[in-house]
Amino acid sequence: MFIKGTVFGFVLLLVVSALIIGSILRGRRGVLPKLRVIPGVEAIPEAVGRAAEVGRPVLFNPGIADLTGDYAAQTYAGLEILSYVSRLCAKYDVSIIVPIRQASVLPVAEEIVRFGYLAEGKLDKLRPDAVRYISPFQFGYVSGVLGITERERIAANFILGATWSETPAYIEAGYGAGAIQIGGTANLHQIQFYVAGCDYTLIGEELFAAGAYVSQDKAKLGSILGQDLGKIVAVGLIFLGVLLASFKSNWLVNLMNK
Repeated sequence: MFIKGTVFGFVLLLVVSALIIGSILRGRRGVLPKLRVIPGVEAIPEAVGRAAEVGRPVLFNPGIADLTGDYAAQTYAGLEILSYVSRLCAKYDVSIIVPIRQASVLPVAEEIVRFGYLAEGKLDKLRPDAVRYISPFQFGYVSGVLGITERERIAANFILGATWSETPAYIEAGYGAGAIQIGGTANLHQIQFYVAGCDYTLIGEELFAAGAYVSQDKAKLGSILGQDLGKIVAVGLIFLGVLLASFKSNWLVNLMNK
């Protein structure tokens, strides 16, 4: 027996889950959604190209979250974009620097960057210190990133992952170095800093969409479609509720309370 008031939520969960799973299966068969162009993603080659023109490195900051926990998805999305950026850096002979806070992220980032250069046939151009473990402490890590930004005079600053109160410091340092800046996070309490200080910003779920877009992972692209369909269902219920309430009908409220 269901607890009173949980039946509607359970049915809605099944519907949304079915939409997501169905979209993933369709994606794996090659029936993929067309994603809208995200300016921040389209600007990545431009940022790397600028670094190549001026002969200065690219800094890629994947945030300070771990590979597990509530914020892990942001780290994975940032690492997917890192794979794309590292290949562009190898292609255009641009040095890349990837500061790391979490020890568990270090070997993953090292392998991603290494594979990016290997895929372009330029493994010999990869700097031994391209991926740098800085500190497990939040502001110890921040201090290290700011030092790298200043010393290396970076030309492009990518901040893509979970960030917190340290966000303005990254952006201010990048601005001082004259870098083109592309930032993105799903921590919505930090979005205002990205919008104010970065040239391009990935807002909220755009970070995950960007990761799927650059990786072209069929399952993830299908998952994005499924989640959007779930949002359409939710918005439809909201409009239905407003319409019924306008006619003083409690039908939907009573249904949701079952």
